[in-house]
Parts: sequence; structure tokens; C-alpha cells
Amino acid sequence: QVQLVESGGGLVQAGGSLRLSCAASGSISSINVMGWYRQAPGKQRERVAAISSGGSTNYADSVKGRFTISRDNAKNTVYLQMNSLKPEDTGVYYCNSDRIRATMTIYFAVWGPGTLVTVSS
Repeated sequence: QVQLVESGGGLVQAGGSLRLSCAASGSISSINVMGWYRQAPGKQRERVAAISSGGSTNYADSVKGRFTISRDNAKNTVYLQMNSLKPEDTGVYYCNSDRIRATMTIYFAVWGPGTLVTVSS
């Protein structure tokens, strides 16, 4: 069994910064793409940023230039540095991987439980 667990959410004023972390646990051999999604109240979940195992990144237009995704493959951890936060960035942020290879099994579409980010105006 593998798990993703997010941390680092909280309440911040507009213009502030937060850093989210997501650690994968279990008997992991490799992790393919890792990404961050968010879901605002009453809205659909949207992808915010993603990073491949080789380090290639892509971002939603709404966060380009403000958010930076990175990963530490040795620690099976992905980060999301969020700067210049806006009230519209408020939501539950979820960590995801499309494929995690463990000792005996491959897991697809793995999600963390989420961490709440609230940006006050």
C-alpha cells in the first residue's frame, strides 16, 4: 500500500506565501508524474501544476509566475511553493501521482487527502 500525505496548508493574507509538501510512503520503487490539484468551494477540481520524474514542469495559466513545483526523488516528496497568493487561490490542495511503482504492485491515480489553503483579502 502506498500513500500520499500533504502538509503545509493554512491561513495566509493576500500577497503572502505558503509551501506545500507531499510525501509518498510505502515500498516505493519509482514515482512517475506528481502533481498538485485544487478544489475551491462549489467548483470542480483543477490541476495547478505537475512535474515529471525527470523534472519537466507545467502550470495552470492562473498560477504561472507565482507557483513553483519541485520534487525530491530521493525523499519521494513533491513541493509547491506558492507566492503572491490571491483570495482566488483558496481551496483544498490535493497531491496526486498518475503511477507509483511499489515492490509488488503498480498503483494508478493515487491521491492524498488534501490540505486546506485559505487566502484572506
